[in-house]
Amino acid sequence: MSTFSSLGIHKNYIKSIKELGISTPTEIQEKTIPVLLKAKTDFIGLAQTGTGKTAAFGLPVLNQIDANSYNIQALILSPTRELVQQIKKQLFKFTKYSENRIFVEAVFGGEKIDRQMNNLKRTTHIVVATPGRLIDLIERGSIDISHVKTVILDEADEMLSMGFKQDLNRILKFTTKTDRKTWLFSATMPEEIKRIVKTYMDSNAPRVEINRSSLVNANIRHHFAKTTLKEKNDDIVTFLEKRQDQRGIIFCRTKAGAQNLANFLIEEGFSAAALEGDMQQKERDKVMRAFKKENLQYLVSTDVSARGIDVHGLEFVIHHQLPEQLDYYTHRSGRTARAGKTGVSLAFILPSELEKIHQIQKELNIKFSQVTV
Repeated sequence: MSTFSSLGIHKNYIKSIKELGISTPTEIQEKTIPVLLKAKTDFIGLAQTGTGKTAAFGLPVLNQIDANSYNIQALILSPTRELVQQIKKQLFKFTKYSENRIFVEAVFGGEKIDRQMNNLKRTTHIVVATPGRLIDLIERGSIDISHVKTVILDEADEMLSMGFKQDLNRILKFTTKTDRKTWLFSATMPEEIKRIVKTYMDSNAPRVEINRSSLVNANIRHHFAKTTLKEKNDDIVTFLEKRQDQRGIIFCRTKAGAQNLANFLIEEGFSAAALEGDMQQKERDKVMRAFKKENLQYLVSTDVSARGIDVHGLEFVIHHQLPEQLDYYTHRSGRTARAGKTGVSLAFILPSELEKIHQIQKELNIKFSQVTV
C-alpha cells in the first residue's frame, strides 16, 4: 500500500493532511498525484464524488505554485458556490505547515462582486471559481488570468449539465496558450465533455479511471420499494421512523415537490428542511450550515440544489421520484457511502416505473433489490 510520502508529497503537506485525518491515499489520489507531480501534462480523471479528488489535484497544484510571484498561476472551476468554498477551505488547510504562504481566493455568485474584486487586489496564487462569476470578473477587468499555468475543471459533467457550457468554452479560450495545462475531473463522460477534451486538451493526455466497471460507488446498496402516489409520503415516514439515528438526503424532481415534502415531514415531527433553487442564498446557506453541523437530520432537495453537497456520514439517499436523467442517479446516490463507508440508495416507485429501474440497472451496471418499508 502506498503512502503520501511514496507518492512524492512534501512532508509539510503530509503533516497538515494527517491532522485532517487523511493518512492513506485513496485510489484516485494514488493514481493521480505521481502523474501530476512528475509531468507538466493535461490530465483526465474519472471518479465519483467522495473519492478524494480535491487532494488528488489540490496537492499537486499547490506544489507547482511559485509563492514569490504575485500572479494567479492556477484556476480551479467548480459548479456551485458550496463546492468552491469547500475547495478553498481544503487548500487553505493543506498549506497550514507550508514554508511559503500560498494565497487562495474563492469567487462565486450570490455574494457582492465588489467584495470579491477587492479581495483579488491582494496577492492571489490560486483562484477557485464558479464559471459565471469568473466571466463577470474577466469582463470587468478585475482579474488577470494571463499567467495561469494550470486550469482544473472539477465536476466537469455537473458544470455542463448546469448550463455552463458557453462560459467554460470562453474561459478555456481566454487561457489558451502553449504552456497552459488542463486537468479535467468528472464522474461521467458525456459527449460534451469529450468535445472539450478534443478541443482544448492534448489527445495523449494521461487518463485515470476509478471503478471502471461501475459508474456508481460500489459501497452503495440500491433498493426500490413499490408504492402509490397516495401512500408515498407515509411510506417515507415509515422508513425514517425505523432509522431515527441516521441522516440522509431525500431527492425530489421539482422545487414545489421539495418544499411540500419538507413541510409534510416537519408536520410529522421530523427535523427536515428543503433546499431548492427559488430560495434566497442566505436561506440556502442557513439550511446547509444546519445540515453540516448535524442540527438538521434530513435534507429535502432538488437535483440542481444538491450539487456540490459534501457531507460525510450520510447513511442513505431517498429518491422521492426517480430522476429525469441517468447521470442524476449517479450524482444523487453518490451523496452517501463517502470516504469508504457504506450507504443505501432507496427509490420509491410506482408500478409503472419498474421499467426505469431495469434501465438504470443496465446502464449503470448496478443491481437493485426490492424491499418493503
